[in-house]
Amino acid sequence: MNTEPSYRNQAAWSRIQAHLPEKYQLAAADMPEEETWEWQGHKIHLDRYRRPEAPARVILFHGVGTNGRQMSTVLGHPLAQSGIETVAVDMPGYGVTEVAPGSRVTYDDWVQAGTDFVAAEMARDPRPIFLYGLSAGGMLTYHVASRSRARVAGIIGMTFLDLRDRKVALGATLTPWLGRLSLPTLGLGKLPGLRSLKLPMRLVGKMHKLVNDRVAVRAMLRDRTSAGNWASLAFLQSFMNPKFDIEPEDFDVCPVLLTQPAEDGWTPLWMAKAFTDRLYKVPVRTVMLENAGHYPIEQPGLTQMHDAILTFIRENLATSKILTTGRAAA
Repeated sequence: MNTEPSYRNQAAWSRIQAHLPEKYQLAAADMPEEETWEWQGHKIHLDRYRRPEAPARVILFHGVGTNGRQMSTVLGHPLAQSGIETVAVDMPGYGVTEVAPGSRVTYDDWVQAGTDFVAAEMARDPRPIFLYGLSAGGMLTYHVASRSRARVAGIIGMTFLDLRDRKVALGATLTPWLGRLSLPTLGLGKLPGLRSLKLPMRLVGKMHKLVNDRVAVRAMLRDRTSAGNWASLAFLQSFMNPKFDIEPEDFDVCPVLLTQPAEDGWTPLWMAKAFTDRLYKVPVRTVMLENAGHYPIEQPGLTQMHDAILTFIRENLATSKILTTGRAAA
């Protein structure tokens, strides 16, 4: 009997993908290879589309209202169809990843898991790695790149939120007044007796703004592995107070692409630009995705996201003179 984490017995992702354009819905022949990566006792689930001939790979990170399979549908499979190898990660607490017994997952665990995964991927395969993150996954790409440094060729974010900025933090919470009340109490997540207390994410952030289609967002909110998830105070405290290995003014690791949904009702452009405008040492490009919501299920935004990322990868491979073998040109 196979006891590895798998989406084969999880129906929620299929109900959610039914709201995507037909070409983005995974048929039986389109399914990714499912793998398990063991990390600090966690069985971390991976959706992988192998492309041995690809010049580069993209690691896909979800946010606090999505999971890896939802990354595979909107981007992992489309990029693979265009010849780029992709792998989507279910971070501990989300998707079908199995959390180690007794573990109290924090956001810094996500950063370290992402960093260690990049290192593991590079150890087995020298081809360049790009990172993509949706929603909170956008800043996760930044934190992972900061720790991984030269191992990352570029980062792509669907929003970059510096939650140390009180205006940004209040804007991302369910309502500003609730944020003013709740943000100070997250410090309780440091107390041993309260670290494991869980709250529904829909009461923490604007989860009702995750998707602009009301029927689709209801399907996602019913999914306890994505938008319907409950997070511990320990995770929320660390998420709202992240550690920065490199401040944005000093970040010189790799180029940055912001793919900003034009109709994002949760995290509008100003929130991301409050951070990206501080990235002085690397090229930063912003591409607006027409008609797209926070988790984009709309056209032409989906196609624009795919095309912008493909262009970003190709341009940066050409600039760095990296050959399709993944080795630097002499």
